[in-house]
Amino acid sequence: MQLKRLRIGGVPEHFNLPWKLAVANRAFDSLGVDLHYAEYPAGTGELTRALRNNELDAALVLTEGAVQDVVQHNTNRLIKVYVRSPLTWGIHVAAPGDIQHVEDIRGRRVAISRYGSGSHLIGIVDAIERGWSLDEMTFVVIDDLDGARRALAGGKADVFLWERHTTQPLVDNGEFRRVGERIVPWPAFVVSARREFISSYSSELRAALDVAATCAMNLKRRKSAAALVANTYGLQQKGAATWLSEVSWSNSYRRPTSALKKVIRALQAQQSIPQSAVDPDRVWHRL
Repeated sequence: MQLKRLRIGGVPEHFNLPWKLAVANRAFDSLGVDLHYAEYPAGTGELTRALRNNELDAALVLTEGAVQDVVQHNTNRLIKVYVRSPLTWGIHVAAPGDIQHVEDIRGRRVAISRYGSGSHLIGIVDAIERGWSLDEMTFVVIDDLDGARRALAGGKADVFLWERHTTQPLVDNGEFRRVGERIVPWPAFVVSARREFISSYSSELRAALDVAATCAMNLKRRKSAAALVANTYGLQQKGAATWLSEVSWSNSYRRPTSALKKVIRALQAQQSIPQSAVDPDRVWHRL
């Protein structure tokens, strides 16, 4: 009997350790599928492009990027929340500066890696969640984290939003001051899959996702989990333990309608998708 090949992709980050463990432990062998898990270091854009190019059948993608891809290209569909806990971004300023409280960032210049990027989007989300007008916002393109460090130190930008674990060393050494945090108001990662693959192999896909969900739950219960995460991804064990206590993988196939609407509104505010109405039914397929 020839096994159906199933190609899954994700970023090389600790969120996807359950898939690496499941493959290593041959947890998919009993499903009748030949599962291949591949890592895509360039992230969301590379993953969604691989789906469109039929290089992958499904991918573990940041929710906002997956929604944007579906709306723009209509070749893939979201089928499951993968990581239901949200990402948390730190709101940073130069430590020696005059900004002491998060309320002080209103109307200040926001450093972003590029227009359309995550730092751009989350800056907009933060303003929306605080009830501030987007017309007050000014953005400064700084390319990357090093560019943000130079911009804040040189007074070319005032505020920088970035994933908090990445910037923690800069807070610890006194270069950045973290004046607040923005918990993104939607699940961190979803599973996006090619429409053609869903229509032909939905049962095999769901079975594989269930196995990965079980592996994720088992990882959370392992006493050695923090050490495993730390050793695999080069983290401090204390930081890995904190991350494990916060992350929550999902075993549900329920559509997060309210969260999807928030993603759509944020992407429209960013002008990454059309302003016309986008129904969550357009981006989600019920397995």
